[in-house]
Amino acid sequence: MSSIAQLLASYPRIRPELPPAQARIYEEQYKANREGAHAIEGLAQRLERWMHRQVARIPGGPILELGAGTLNHVQYEASGVAYDVVEPFRALYAGRPEATRVRNFHDSVAQIADHEQYARVISVAVLEHMDNLPREVAQAALHLTPNGVFQAGIPSEGGFLWWLGWRCSTGLSYYLRTGHDYGRLMRHEHLNTAPEILAVVRYFFGSVAVRRFPLPHHQLSFYTYLEARAPDRARCQAFLDGGSARASD
Repeated sequence: MSSIAQLLASYPRIRPELPPAQARIYEEQYKANREGAHAIEGLAQRLERWMHRQVARIPGGPILELGAGTLNHVQYEASGVAYDVVEPFRALYAGRPEATRVRNFHDSVAQIADHEQYARVISVAVLEHMDNLPREVAQAALHLTPNGVFQAGIPSEGGFLWWLGWRCSTGLSYYLRTGHDYGRLMRHEHLNTAPEILAVVRYFFGSVAVRRFPLPHHQLSFYTYLEARAPDRARCQAFLDGGSARASD
């Protein structure tokens, strides 16, 4: 069996459970992290702007954002563009003023009508969380217009600089606030490494460009940006129908 077939066969993945005490504060701490409510988390949010800016470099729409969270990417896009989002965690965006700019909210890509097409399918710090990444990417690819683009900003999960960065910043801040192990939270949250995400995207798309920050090497970067075009629609549909890759691929 080829390496890509083995990778695709490893999904869906099971999210490790958090200890009860850590699970009880999960939603509160998750929202604080996404909103940059503490000094170190605020710094992390400023660094994440690199991903938002990369995604926003390509103008136009309609746009579908996967895992829109607190809708913090909406401000980077031009107003007036048709903007749909997928976000099952409704408490993250409830009451946010940016919600007025969103045309449709969906709990999953599977809820979107087959005929809906988007010039851009985007995500920022989302793909690493997906427990069934290949299925989500294949479904999203089928909603792209013929010249559409799939754009994703992700942490360089699995790389040395990313590991060192969170241990010395958000990990330390989280431990001092809660007394809990941030590494355990990261294992619960991040189910996919950056190389795995890149391999999955390359399987379903004919053209994939990659940029990294601050240095152009996986081990020496905090974040990675993927820009994918020319989805292999037959391959996407075959995967969704059968759920596996051919061993020869």
